[in-house]
Amino acid sequence: MKNLFLYASLLFLSVLTSCKNTDKMGVAEDTKQATIDSMKIVAEKQRIIDSMKTEAAKIEKQKEVVVVNNTSTPSSSNTTTTKRKGWSGAAKGAVIGAGVGAATGAIVSKKKGEGAIIGGLVGAGVGAGTGAIIDDKKK
Repeated sequence: MKNLFLYASLLFLSVLTSCKNTDKMGVAEDTKQATIDSMKIVAEKQRIIDSMKTEAAKIEKQKEVVVVNNTSTPSSSNTTTTKRKGWSGAAKGAVIGAGVGAATGAIVSKKKGEGAIIGGLVGAGVGAGTGAIIDDKKK
């Protein structure tokens, strides 16, 4: 029985030591592989960060505001900025005169349609003349 116990103990110790040797080698290989994987992950993260910085720089360049100096002469300017002019005094006077003349002609005349037409034409002429005089005074 002592021999059996001795053999069983030796067998157990030999199995245990042989497992430890392979386990140490396996742990070493696992550690190396984990280190390599960790380095790959860090490199991938850094690549992503670099690409994000590159894209951010491109977006910042697109956001730059370009100011065009509008004091140059129109012939040398590349941009076409047109300032809308308002109505001239003559045009305003003609429209107002035509409206007032048509209303007055329709009220005063016995023939309402004919009076409105004549009053509108006369009022437009007088209004256009008055507006042209006002325009000349403004200049």
